[in-house]
Amino acid sequence: MCYDIGMISKRNIARFLFTFFIMVAPSLSLAAGGLVQIVPDSCNGRGGCQSICDVAQLAQNVLNDGIYFSIVISAVLFAYGGWQYLTAGKETYKIKKARKVFFNVIIGLCIIVAAWLLIDTLLNVLTGGSGLQWNRIC
Repeated sequence: MCYDIGMISKRNIARFLFTFFIMVAPSLSLAAGGLVQIVPDSCNGRGGCQSICDVAQLAQNVLNDGIYFSIVISAVLFAYGGWQYLTAGKETYKIKKARKVFFNVIIGLCIIVAAWLLIDTLLNVLTGGSGLQWNRIC
């Protein structure tokens, strides 16, 4: 049985993403000997995190990983939209669908960057704003 790329259902995509997050994503964390360190080393000892600086570092790690993850997902969605656009031919509804994917990804990236800039600016103002980076206070 030969499958066409158009036959990929939302259910199969959801299954793939679920399998990825359950099976692959945990192996990327440093707790499992992987690539990404979310919890600071000083929090791994007895008693957990000992200062507010450890909590701030944990929050910074989560923020950075969320931004990296959103960029990877955006790249995948750009590739998907490009594939849809290239295989659309003269079918205008497929071209509109591909353009909608591009537009939504760009809007999503703008929201992510704007939220990060808003939080960064707000925290710089609250911590004095004298060129001091809020995530490097400790």
